[in-house]
Order: sequence, then C-alpha cells, then structure tokens
Amino acid sequence: MQQLTSPVPEVGYSRRLAYAILLTSLSALFALQVTLIVQVAGASHPFRLAGALASAAAVFALHLGSSSSNAERWRARRRGAVVVGQAAASYLPLLAFGLMWTGMTGFLAGSILLLMPGWKAWVPFTAVALSMLAAAIVARPGAYDIALAVAGNLVMGIVVFGLARLVALVRHADVMHQEIAQLAVIRERTRFSQDLHDLLGYSLSAIALKAELSRRTMVAKPELAREELADVVVFARQAVADVRLVANGYRAMSLVAEAGSAASLLAAAGIIADIEIDCGALDEKVDTVLATVLREAVTNLLRHSSARTCRLAASQAGECVTLVVANDGAPRSGVPHRDGGGLENLVARLESVGGTLTIESCDGSFGLLATVPRAVRKATRRPAPPRGSASAQAAS
Repeated sequence: MQQLTSPVPEVGYSRRLAYAILLTSLSALFALQVTLIVQVAGASHPFRLAGALASAAAVFALHLGSSSSNAERWRARRRGAVVVGQAAASYLPLLAFGLMWTGMTGFLAGSILLLMPGWKAWVPFTAVALSMLAAAIVARPGAYDIALAVAGNLVMGIVVFGLARLVALVRHADVMHQEIAQLAVIRERTRFSQDLHDLLGYSLSAIALKAELSRRTMVAKPELAREELADVVVFARQAVADVRLVANGYRAMSLVAEAGSAASLLAAAGIIADIEIDCGALDEKVDTVLATVLREAVTNLLRHSSARTCRLAASQAGECVTLVVANDGAPRSGVPHRDGGGLENLVARLESVGGTLTIESCDGSFGLLATVPRAVRKATRRPAPPRGSASAQAAS
C-alpha cells in the first residue's frame, strides 16, 4: 500500500505562526495607542491618564477575546455583551476626559465585524466611524485632523478585523487538510480491500477447488491429480503476483487471459462453459475492469451456485463493449445484498470508467451484464446508483 503522510504537523505550525503574528500585531498596535494616550493625557493629570489606560486595557482585552477561535462558538447574547462592554470602554475617555483616540475605537469597529453576522455588522461599523467624525467636528480641529481621525478609525478597524480573519482562514485550512488526509487514507484502504477481495477471492477459490479435485482423484487418476496440483501452483503464484500489484497500487489485467483461466477453472468444477470473447483490443483500464468483473462473476458462480452450465461472452457494439456472464443453478432466493461485497465493488469499478452493471436472477438462473465504453474519457464521472436499483442491490 502506498504510504500516505499527513500534512497535519506542517499545518499545525502554520496555525501557531498565524496566531503569533496576530498577537504580535495587535500588541504593537495597542502599544502605539498607549504611547499616544500618554502623550495626550499627560503625566500632569494622573487621574485622567489612569482612567484612559484602564479603558484602553479593557478594550484591548475584549478585542483579544473577540479574535480568539472560541468567539465563533459564542452565543448571540454573549457577543452582544462583549460589543456593548467594549463600546462603553471605548467612549468613556471621550465623554469623561475629552480624549480623541481613534485607534481604540478602531479595536471596537474590528470587534463589531468579527462578532456580528453578515452585512448587519457594517451598520454599527459605519456608526462608529460617524461618531468619530462627529467628535472630531465638535473638537473643532482642522480639516486634516478630522480626516485623519475618521480614516484612522476606519483603517484600524479593518486591519484588526483582517488579521483575525486571516487566522480563521488558516484554522479552516488546517481542518480541511486534516479531512483531506483522512479521506485519502480511507480511499486507499477501500481500494486495498476491494482489490484484495476481487483478486484473491478468485485465486483462493481456484486453489481450493483444484486442491479438492486433486485429493479426490489422487488414487484413481494420479495423472489428473498431478495436473490439478500443477494448476494449484500456477494459481498460488498468480495470487502472490496479485498481492504485489495491490501493494504497489497499480495492476493491469487482460479479459482474454481471464477468460482462459476461467475456462480451466470451470472445467475442473465440472461446469460446461460456453465462452466467446470477441471485442478486439481494449483500452487498458477498460480491459482491467472487465477482467475484474469476469473474475468476480466466476468466483460468485463457484461460491453461490450449483451451476452445471454457464455462458461467458464479450462483444462490441458501436462504441460500447458488453460482457455477459450467465449460469443456471442460482439460489431461488436471489442474490443477497451485503455492503462491501464483490459485485458492489464492481459497480464502483464500472462507474469509474463510465460503465453500468445489471443483475438478473429468476427461476434458478443468474445473469450479469456489464456495459462500458470502448475508450475511457478522462472526465468520466457517474453518480452512485440508488439503493433500490439492481446494480446497487448486487453483492457477493
């Protein structure tokens, strides 16, 4: 089986790096705002300075909570409480001390975009920007100072929002990478189990049948027993080769070769076989899929029926190739369904090359019809059959 390595450790490093960048950037912006507060409030007004710094610390702490991954799971009431608390801490220095600090209201604007859903968040975001415009006009600075206050508030809000969203995107990519790695492992395990079932089931059934026949004829017909034991060796070697192909993730099979092997196996089982393979050269993938269908059909015939006669035929009509496997001696109860069974594996294999599988079981007879295009289209994709369809109900 091909070794699959998960990208989780590398992505985990990316997530930690993103959080480090976010925390460093927000801390730097906060340190800049503290410096401006100290300059504006002045050391000569310790009460005003202490109040402004306390409000700034509360705004920054609440914004850190809004930027965390846990904020995505907060309820609406908690989100609203955080926004209200941050708004109170942001506007308190403005109302109580007359301090213009556009950076701290920028933290508030960013938290609004993070905590409120969709386009609704832009309404209070705009209100915060307009409030700073009104405060700047009331303070009667120059036009340059008014523009700087409003632009600083808008830019600060969008920057802190963008930093937090980038971390969220990295976290989402982390989860997606983990899911992709898990799906790749599941897909490889499924392929491995299907290949083992389809390949080894046939070889082991053949080995068991040939060994049993040689045991029965060893005394009366030693020459025939030796021939059957020679076939056992051939099938055992083929099983070893099949396992190696499965482990390497690639295998190519021939419908003509499988038909010849099936003829020998059916003859050993005392089943009269009418075999006609007339479909010409096939695309390698189509050839492999049809050979797998034939192998699984013969395996099921030996396991689940008491057939005396069977017919194996492959022909081409236009751009399609059909394979028919029919036999008598089928159980009257029909073909039992079992998830992960051989015929259900064949449904998936045929769909991968744009083919279909039809199963008929009636009055002790069983028929399997596989239809595939002669050449595989690269973009061929077919939906899974409904659970109630004949192809979905087939299993070994």
